[in-house]
Amino acid sequence: MREMFTNGHLEVQPQKHCGITSPISWAGPKDLDHLYTQKLIESMRPFGVFEDDEELRHRMFVLGKLNNLVKEWIAELGECKSLPPTIISAAGGKIFTFGSYRLGVHTKGADIDALCVAPRHVERSDFFQSFVEKLKLQDGIRNVRAVEDAFVPVIKFEFFTIEIDLVFARLPLQCVPANLDLREDSWLRSLDIRCIRSLNGCRVTDEILHLVPNKENFRLTLRAVKLWAKKRGIYSNMLGFLGGVSWAMLVARTCQLYPNAVASTLVHKFFLVFSKWEWPNPVLLKQPEESNLNLPVWDPRVNPADRYHLMPIITPAYPQQNSTYNASTSTRTIMVEEFKQGLAVTDEILQGKVDWSKLFEPPNFFQKYKHYIVLTASAFTEEHHLEWVGLVESKIRVLVGNLERNEFITLAHVNPQSFPGGQDHCKDEEFMSMWFLGISFKKVENAESVNIDLTHDIQSFTDTVYRQANNINLLKKGMTIEATHVRRKQLHQYLPPEALQKRKKQSVADITKLSSGVLSKRSSLDGNCLDSSRDTDTGTPCESPTSSHPTCHKTSRSNSPTLQEVPSKHVSENAPANHFPSIQKQVPTNTPWGQAIPVIGSKSDHAIAVTTPSPTTCTIPTVIGLNVVPPLPSLPNLPQGHPHSELVNISPKSAAAKRTHPPSLETSPKRMKDTEKLLEDSAFVRPSDPEKEERKAVERIIVGEAMPIPTIDRARSQRLPSKELPDASSPVPTSNIRVIKNSIRLTLNR
Repeated sequence: MREMFTNGHLEVQPQKHCGITSPISWAGPKDLDHLYTQKLIESMRPFGVFEDDEELRHRMFVLGKLNNLVKEWIAELGECKSLPPTIISAAGGKIFTFGSYRLGVHTKGADIDALCVAPRHVERSDFFQSFVEKLKLQDGIRNVRAVEDAFVPVIKFEFFTIEIDLVFARLPLQCVPANLDLREDSWLRSLDIRCIRSLNGCRVTDEILHLVPNKENFRLTLRAVKLWAKKRGIYSNMLGFLGGVSWAMLVARTCQLYPNAVASTLVHKFFLVFSKWEWPNPVLLKQPEESNLNLPVWDPRVNPADRYHLMPIITPAYPQQNSTYNASTSTRTIMVEEFKQGLAVTDEILQGKVDWSKLFEPPNFFQKYKHYIVLTASAFTEEHHLEWVGLVESKIRVLVGNLERNEFITLAHVNPQSFPGGQDHCKDEEFMSMWFLGISFKKVENAESVNIDLTHDIQSFTDTVYRQANNINLLKKGMTIEATHVRRKQLHQYLPPEALQKRKKQSVADITKLSSGVLSKRSSLDGNCLDSSRDTDTGTPCESPTSSHPTCHKTSRSNSPTLQEVPSKHVSENAPANHFPSIQKQVPTNTPWGQAIPVIGSKSDHAIAVTTPSPTTCTIPTVIGLNVVPPLPSLPNLPQGHPHSELVNISPKSAAAKRTHPPSLETSPKRMKDTEKLLEDSAFVRPSDPEKEERKAVERIIVGEAMPIPTIDRARSQRLPSKELPDASSPVPTSNIRVIKNSIRLTLNR
């Protein structure tokens, strides 16, 4: 609040705030907060997250050269198309950046995401033909590759050692002004969908920066959160975790809630807010704006498919989209647990018990589960291997979805890091990559043993991959997928000792040694390095097993040997597992419950009632076991015009029925039964009264941002259509490539 004298009277004026609600706290930093922030900076330096001035100048030099090259090319096109000299000289053209570089959080060796904006006389075909040829003739440019059929068409190349991903947008302008502001929605009018997608990256990035109260605090906090996410193995949009844009929006929302806090405080508040967040309530940086452009936007009231999204984080620029479309039940569960763990660690840090390096310690993934699935992708040549690995990795989330729908599996956790195949698992001159998925099985009750067949889950995944490869003419002889079930004690046959040993606290010297290693960048079919599990915007290389397991080389193809399980009283494996194309089958789904659908920005009496059969017990609206609005004992009466008043709708009329939680949440059957009790049962020292009040304020903010969405049946057998996958009716490839079908069958004993 600000105090001002007007006509001799003291008036209190509310401070301007960003976001859809008022901040939780306007408090500024104390001396101790600045000290902790400096310690945070020092703890991040060994990981290579900060670029020095010389490297920054080199990037600016490269971007300047690229901008001049674009203008030169556009002028040449104008001459070829016989445009008047006055138009040619004024046509312009401009390079915009987006992603981590535009946000100011890029790391050493990171690539640059860029957008080429051209006037109307430049066609998209010109960009992928004449401009590609011009790039190939330039000194300092190499490895030029055009990916014209990607979701967002892109040209990838290296310019004086800087890797650049360049997308294209053609605006209906005769000349591109130097002061062009892409945040204006009017530029989207009459554009084709590919240009809109290309513009979206810049528009979202610029809008995020516009919506944070302090850019420098935001950037430092985002650097810390991204480093933490990468070290904890939850930074990968492709695999169903969060990518760079999603992490940026979560940090931006935290900055809006604590506008005067510095980075050390914001990191702690980030974990506080999102460890309590009630998914699938969406995270919004601003109220969605209406537009007459009629572009598809994220809106679960209108689009039934949007109701299935488990962890919606909505981009602030029109057309609003969910940046976490790939999130699954398993990945969300894993990330929520990491938020809680991060809150516990930062509480200890701010209490002076540990230092910031503890926050960036990697998890013990290979010690966490009793059962693992080893997924391998092999090819005969290095070039084919890179293409094949890119496709397989982009579809691993399909396998995760298949596994978590299995009635006996409660969690499928994929490790984003891939490993090269060892000599024991592939022949000479064959190229192989391996991924590891940790599996948690449901506890067996009232039965001596349970037989579990994962064959269908694996076959439907490999069927999808082979069909997609066949549809895009990528499938080559020697490209194979294999899956093997192993127990934890057998992992040493696949991984080097350093990958399996229990993690110890790393010294600064160890971290510096790790971050000085050279990372190889592999091409991705997604064409989006920011959201890739092989994200090149990283100064956090993982311990590579390459030295212990040399990369395989080429030979005639035969199946990699699979392990025979040693009988035990817990698990026995009846057959080895290799790779599987297969058909899919459906299991009857459960009946959806009743639900009230409030409209964003509407009064509570505008809710639309959807009546369906409901069980006897009652709770707030849910997406089958997932609370949309946290059940608070009571809420204060909000005056009309309050930031929360138009968003909260928890009247008795809007209450819906409750059902049991899905298996992944079965450990918390009384989840959020009493919010205040949950806050007091924090994992650390019992908070003082001010801390209790702040945590209650966090809960109120989450309620205030709640946008209840229609109930969706999240039964494990539900299979959603996806525009990015081929239709299920597409034939499995009928080439002469040999397809081998095996099975994974297990027996779980009590």
